[in-house]
Order: sequence, then structure tokens, then C-alpha cells
Amino acid sequence: MDEKKYSKENLKSKPPVVVVLGHVDHGKSSLLEAVKDFNILKKESGGITQHIGAYEVEKDNKKITFIDTPGHSAFFAMRSRGAKVADIAVLVVAADEGVKTQTKEAMSHIKKAGISMLVAINKMDKPEADPEKVKRELSENGVILESMGGKIPSVNVSAKTGKGIEDLLELILLLAEMQSLKTTLEDVACGVAIEAYLDAQRGATATLLIRDGILKLGDIVGTSTTFGRVKILENFQGKSIKEAFPSMPVVIIGFENVPRVGEKFKVYPSIESARNSIKENKRKIENKEVFVINPDQKVLNLILKADVVGSLEAIENIFKDIPQEKVVLRILKRGVGEISDSDLKLAQSAKKTKILGFRVKTSPQAVKLALRESMKIMNFDVIYDLVQWVRSMMEKLVESEIIRTDIGKLKVLEIFHSEKDRQVVGGKVVEGDVKKGTKIEIFRDEEAIGIGNLINLQKNKKDADAVGKGEECGLLYKGDTKIEEGDILVFYQEIKNKEI
Repeated sequence: MDEKKYSKENLKSKPPVVVVLGHVDHGKSSLLEAVKDFNILKKESGGITQHIGAYEVEKDNKKITFIDTPGHSAFFAMRSRGAKVADIAVLVVAADEGVKTQTKEAMSHIKKAGISMLVAINKMDKPEADPEKVKRELSENGVILESMGGKIPSVNVSAKTGKGIEDLLELILLLAEMQSLKTTLEDVACGVAIEAYLDAQRGATATLLIRDGILKLGDIVGTSTTFGRVKILENFQGKSIKEAFPSMPVVIIGFENVPRVGEKFKVYPSIESARNSIKENKRKIENKEVFVINPDQKVLNLILKADVVGSLEAIENIFKDIPQEKVVLRILKRGVGEISDSDLKLAQSAKKTKILGFRVKTSPQAVKLALRESMKIMNFDVIYDLVQWVRSMMEKLVESEIIRTDIGKLKVLEIFHSEKDRQVVGGKVVEGDVKKGTKIEIFRDEEAIGIGNLINLQKNKKDADAVGKGEECGLLYKGDTKIEEGDILVFYQEIKNKEI
């Protein structure tokens, strides 16, 4: 809500919006399912529409909105655009495992978002559950629970059995009451896009979370990148409605293009005003990235298609964390929906372009073109697999760099035996170490005249792995250049470096 002054009569209480975060496999999804199954809301006819990304529950005649994000990356994408997405965060920690890497990551996101936190210690049904250990680990990471003398409330739950779910909801409502969440119905409707995708039948589809005002069927809405008239307005159960109130998650059809997750939206008085408002924003976004490639860098071009905007941005956020000193990732085209023949034509026009799909189909025309032109389309169902595949492609682009490390020098004192490409010579180590299995560069009168390999090394007529400075040794050399007394042999190792 914009910082305007409203009279107390015009401010109304609004339901809290809750986001659930935590380490992978600690039960975030199970907890959300347990909340749905708790029978606190009327059973949905036909279930909750796919890709909604949020839903409402009721407890003691009070509503709570839960954001069902696909992961921390999606929540970060929303928050990074300056959008206040949630009022309360539930940090889920498994009672049998405690604080893990993504638990700490979630703590950081919650802190930066500046929202209230409560901790749900999950999997209390497990024999090895140790909630006290979890509390201690949380304290060590700066999250001090009320039971440990801090201010952060917690609740023990089991998503599997349903135990503690009612306590969790009561705690959320208590936190909301303490925050005294208020809104106005007088201002123009505004909020955040929390999910978006391209529906083959209905077109650009977006889930909007209303923050203030009342969104009505027929309203003109706009974000920083797209706009349109609300032609279809549905609640989280997929039922048609005529208006939506603060904290409600709604699905709308009518945007000209798919908005980005985390973009703020608001209602405009006309299509023309919406178009004029975002025209400059779109121009800035299009000109924002200046792509500079250094001479020593290679480029891997990608065309990336995903099922929903949340998935797309989650993948892109992970790509940003991949070191790109040697190979730069350039996304030529990104979008939601099936892989089309236009995607393949773009890939043909740019060298070293890979087509990646995440949980999407490929159009029949694109399949035919791919077969005809022997082009490969990579489809994935797991983000980790997609990212690992991209990493492997980056590694293949890197030329094997040979890094030479000099380890020692020897002055040749005597030639014991010579035959074809082999010699047995004796000498004294004058610098560093001589190690078995290394390469040899031969210097005569300070000029490099040839290279070879150290096949065997002896000290005091016994095989040795290494001989140090000041010691004498004998060695078996293999190479085309003949060694002579007085030559200086430099011993070195070569390592192929293919790290990204």
C-alpha cells in the first residue's frame, strides 16, 4: 500500500499472506498439503487449479492466504523486484535433521524481506525427532525461539499425521492480529504477480495477489512489462468471480503477454494510460543489458522454454551463480509454453545454440523441423538435471589448457649409457626436486634444445620417487634429443585445466 493517510474508518483488517520456506525434503510441500487437507475450508469442487501458486484456508471464520512457491528462487525473484509478497514466513525445519544449507538460505531471505517469522518443526512423527536439538541449532544461527528466551514463536508439527497443523494456523492468526494488518478498499487495486504462464487455449494467464483495493472483472491492469483488460477473473478454486479483495489470490485472463513473477500490478483508468505508462519501462528493460564478451571467453547460446514464469526465473537465478569467466551463458530467447519451430529457426541462425525445455512439450512442426535438420532438443523435468547438463556443455566448450609447473633443475655430470631414444645419465640436483614421471626440457648454453620424459629415477643405485636439491642421482631419459655432459635438465609437470 502506498504511504498515504487514510482515516481509521476507511482501513479494514485483511487476511495474512503466508509463505512457507525451508530446506529441500524438510516437508514444505507436505505441510502445505496437510493444511489443505485439514478440512478448514470447504472442499474444492474439482480441486485447486494447476499453477495457481496460492490458495486460501479458513480457521475460526478467518482467512489465511498461503503462497505455494516452487522454491526459494521464485520467492527471491518476487522480493528482488521490490514487491511485498507475504506478511508472515513459516520456516520449516525437519525435527530429525535440523538446520541445513537451504534452511540458512531461507532465514536470509526472510530477514531481507523484513517479514515476521515463525518456525514449524516438522516430522515430529519420526522416532529420531529431536526438537530441542533443532532449537539449539537455530539459536546458533541467530533464530532464537520463544522457548529459548527469544521472540520467535515455534510449533511442533507432523505433516504426515496432521498433528500440530491447527496450532500452526492459530499461531499465524495470532501473529497477524499482533501486526494489525490493515488495507483500504478505496484505492485502485494493486498487488503482485505471483505466477504466470501461457495457456494453449486461454492465452496469457497470471495469478495475482491483491494487496489493496478491489479488483473487478473488466478492469484494465498493467505491470511494468504488459497490460490488458480482465476478461476472466477466477478465485483459487477456479470459480468465476466478479471482484476480488485484499489478500485474495486470483487468476486472470486478459494480459497481452505473460507478466514476470514478482512484478507489481495496478488498475489503470484506460488501455491508453496503461500502454503509455509501461512503454518507457519496456524500452528500459530492452536496452538494459549490454552484452560484452572478452577475447578469451567463449559463449554458450541458449533458448530456454519453461512451463511457468516461476520455473523460468528459478532456472535463470541458478544460471547466474555459475562462474562464467571462461564460458558466458547467453539466453537468446526465454519464454513459457511449448517449444516451437520459430525457436528452432532462431537456434539455426546462431552458432552453438542449445534448445532447452523444462516441463514443456514440443510442437509437431518443431519436431518435424528438428528431425529434418538433425537438431537436438533437450527436455528436463528436474531443474538440477537441466543445470548439470548446461555445466557439461560449458566444460566441453573450454579448450584444454596446459598448465606447466617447473619443479626442479639438474646439472648433467656423466652419460652412462645411450641407445636410440634412451639414455642413462647422472647428475646433481641444483634447484627444487627431481620427481619420477615428470617431463624434461634440455638446455645447452642457456638455450632450450629439446624435451623428453623421465622414465626412472635412482639414488644410491636404488629406485627413488624423488631426489632433493644438492643430491646426486641417476635417471633413465627417453627423447629424441641426445643429452651431453654439462647440460641443464629442467623437470616439469603439465596439468590439463578444464575447470569452469
